[in-house]
Amino acid sequence: MATEGQTLEQQLDELLDQERFPPPEDFKANAVISDASIYERAEADFEGFWAEQAEMLDWDTKWDTVLDWSNPPFAKWFVGGKLNVSHNCLDRHVAAGRGDRVAYHWRGEEGEELDITYADLHRDVQKLANALKDVGVAKGDVVAIYLPMVPEVAVAMLACARIGAIHNVVFGGFSAESVKERIEFSEAKVLITVDGARRKGKTAPIKSNVDEVIGDLVDTIVVVRRADNDAPMKQGRDHWYHELLEAAADECPPEPMDAEDPLYILYTSGSTAKPKGILHTTGGYLTGVAYTHRAVFDLKPDEDVYWCAADVGWVTGHSYIIYGPLANGATSVMYEGAPDYPDKDIWWEIVERYKVSILYCAPTAIRACMKWGAEYPERHDLSSLRLLGTVGEPINPKAWLWYWKVIGGGNCPIVDTWWQTETGAIMITTLPGVLEAKPGSAGRPLPGIDAAVVNEQGEDVGTEQGYLTLTRPWPAMLRTLFKEDDRFVETYWDKFGRETYLVGDAARRDEDGYFWIIGRIDDVVNVSGHRLSTAEVESAIVSHPKVAEAAVIGQTDEDTGQAITAFVTLEGSLEGDDELVGAIREQVAGRIGKFARPKRIIWADDLPKTRSGKIMRRLLRDIAEGRELGDVTTLRDPDVMEQLEGKIRERDAEGTG
Repeated sequence: MATEGQTLEQQLDELLDQERFPPPEDFKANAVISDASIYERAEADFEGFWAEQAEMLDWDTKWDTVLDWSNPPFAKWFVGGKLNVSHNCLDRHVAAGRGDRVAYHWRGEEGEELDITYADLHRDVQKLANALKDVGVAKGDVVAIYLPMVPEVAVAMLACARIGAIHNVVFGGFSAESVKERIEFSEAKVLITVDGARRKGKTAPIKSNVDEVIGDLVDTIVVVRRADNDAPMKQGRDHWYHELLEAAADECPPEPMDAEDPLYILYTSGSTAKPKGILHTTGGYLTGVAYTHRAVFDLKPDEDVYWCAADVGWVTGHSYIIYGPLANGATSVMYEGAPDYPDKDIWWEIVERYKVSILYCAPTAIRACMKWGAEYPERHDLSSLRLLGTVGEPINPKAWLWYWKVIGGGNCPIVDTWWQTETGAIMITTLPGVLEAKPGSAGRPLPGIDAAVVNEQGEDVGTEQGYLTLTRPWPAMLRTLFKEDDRFVETYWDKFGRETYLVGDAARRDEDGYFWIIGRIDDVVNVSGHRLSTAEVESAIVSHPKVAEAAVIGQTDEDTGQAITAFVTLEGSLEGDDELVGAIREQVAGRIGKFARPKRIIWADDLPKTRSGKIMRRLLRDIAEGRELGDVTTLRDPDVMEQLEGKIRERDAEGTG
């Protein structure tokens, strides 16, 4: 308990000794799920448990088989069933008399406000679905979506789902080159984008940037007008979004889709330079996100205002801004801007304005708010909040406690959620009406999910650190990598046999069955919850004409969780300077996006390599973080490490590292 006169810092330090935080009694008494026996019931019949969750949706045709696992790792869920995601997110709510319910309180970064009801979405989705059909989009075609956090992004995704088109959303922070790359990989026929996107008072010319690289890759570009910036429009190919909607027919019946028909592709970073096209299907995915959104966030649709402060361009936005909340008939907040514009209290102003009761955000944002100070949330009435969530990366206990005390007032359970683009939905967390929270721990696998921590041989390691695995299929799981079945098997299923999913994270499980996520085991960097492959960033750096070679690692960073450090070897006898550092960072920004820029660049005459030529990134991580080096006997030239240590000492002495 806090003592009078203690500073916030002292109170948090004292709270660090408290290992468990049970839900408040009044929360538990009214929780959507408060009976711990749900874990045992789901374990006793996990297929029956998932069938029970699927029954919460509207099906055109009931399934014959809950799970077909006859050809692992290629799972099929709700075999023979037919449904439409758009219908489940819109039509059934309108038909039930809830058309006037607000689906999204949209807030623009300059303070604009718009309430979009379920009836509004239903109207615009039908019209855009017809417009897409008018420009030649058919069931099974891929539509690329490159939009900021505006209502049209939800309309576009749901319109694709309505007619059976597969959407491929590209995060708005990616560069035009990355958009082009994803369009090529997915073979998209249509791109839906925007003339200009706003960020912190500036407008980026999105359409002009796309035009510079897109060529003839797509048949049609649909442009949402946001900036009135005279975006170039190519006759016959380019169409204004609002004009297409005006010309389109009003009604578009939802296409009945097989449960295993693709819903979307979302590209995520892998351990090679080529992103992986995660493919999610219809029935299992919607079942998974609707259930987890309802259960994990203790959702009461008639009472709650829910805000997931992520971006639709990532899977968090797909699952917990669009599909989960809409399937459950929730009222959400959608915010266009940054957490510190126009001032550092904008989030808390929004919470107060819309009486947000559930807030879901990334630890990176919480750490930033901590740094800015409690004075900003203290300006606002946050008493509407009753549950808090985190997503994207492990949250350190100090940040967890600040979130719990300063934002939640010590009254809000926190659900720290672990999951991936590949899993589609939350896998591990603390059910808030059932379990106590442990700051820093993701919690326990949800009912219906089975996870284990194993060694190299696939044997359970008890409470030791090992590989995190998922040991049976789940409905929202990815079905494959788009047009890369072999890569799908090799990446996720080869190591421990084709019925055990290799997560790619190291973890440990404590004596209470709570999982603690340690970090990635492959060459993937997690910057502010955004996963980037080291190979992808290295390729961008090496594309600079003065760079001969590069090795990228993730380095612990108090603001972003991990930051990118690049060891760079230059061509010939060239020497690095601050100007070249800036040029390389901008090269990465242009090819991937600003968020991928290395925070630290270290010039290296050579890189530590094995005799077979493989770069030893483990040693680079050790040297960058000042740890004692491990075995260097396998290096082709062990002296390289001594030279690099000298370079790092030089930079640290200059204060430029």
